[in-house]
Amino acid sequence: MADVAKVAGVSHQTVSRVINGMPNIKDSTRKRVEAAIKELGYRPNTAARALVTRKSSTIGIISTESGLYGPNSIHRTVEDAARQAGYFAGSVSLPTVTAQSLTDAIDHLLRQSVEGIVMIAAQYEALDAIRRQDPGVPLVVVEGDLSKARSAVGVDQHRGAYEATTHLIELGHTTIAHVRGPLEWTEAEARRQGWEDALRAAGLELGPLYLGDWTPRSGYITGRQLAAEDRPSAVFVANDQMAIGLMHALHETGIAVPDDISVVGFDDTPETEFLNPPLTTVRQNFQEVGRRAIDVLHAAISGENEDLPRLIAPELIIRSSTAAPTTRKAQK
Repeated sequence: MADVAKVAGVSHQTVSRVINGMPNIKDSTRKRVEAAIKELGYRPNTAARALVTRKSSTIGIISTESGLYGPNSIHRTVEDAARQAGYFAGSVSLPTVTAQSLTDAIDHLLRQSVEGIVMIAAQYEALDAIRRQDPGVPLVVVEGDLSKARSAVGVDQHRGAYEATTHLIELGHTTIAHVRGPLEWTEAEARRQGWEDALRAAGLELGPLYLGDWTPRSGYITGRQLAAEDRPSAVFVANDQMAIGLMHALHETGIAVPDDISVVGFDDTPETEFLNPPLTTVRQNFQEVGRRAIDVLHAAISGENEDLPRLIAPELIIRSSTAAPTTRKAQK
């Protein structure tokens, strides 16, 4: 830092203020310091800074090894948002979440002097384990049952499912099936509840309910089952991967989407726009989830009492996989 100050012709304190983004510095001075930093290849010593400020500028991220689109997308956006906010992020991925494995993960991160932790928790078991923890630093839960965590951020899953089902109702469908996700996933239950609430609000009976496991294969198996039964005129599927498998099975059995049955998914994965037909789905704004999680964590770390919105609205993306029921479908 002293070398940078000498080249830029400023004081050591001025260099420090530029590095830390402090206000009230002339643009010309800031540019000289930044040019000297670039010329000398200077990088701040974070360990030394931590000793002086007693702040590590490091956060921890704990996630589960699901390999699924939603949790993986959120993990990436949390890391990106942390970096943009000036934090380093250390991650721990757990094969299974138990009270002991979570305690070990938190201890590992605390040894790295993290100032806060983001936990990506989509399963009831993970949330139960979190509630029994007191890491001693701010902890924000992302995904999961947002009503059961002290500080949580996520997409309004119930609202997304409600809007998806309402879309089908407004098209004229009266028998709407649902392919739900695994029983242990909180988001699967929220989406199932949104489907049910939309049907009840419209005065309709619940359609057939099928259990999936988020994979295209489970959607495919359900699609074959639907094809062999007195099928509904529409189906709301709890994620896009299962919807893709279901649509493939329907195509194999000569059932056209949306002419014979309308299909709605959830997530808006990149491939859904290019299916035949393109899939109507619910888009989750994972970038906003990451930013909001870091905003909430930063406020807690800074001791600020900001009342930041925790629930992020999804967006229904209407494409060609949904249409009004034909006369034959309506009669069924």
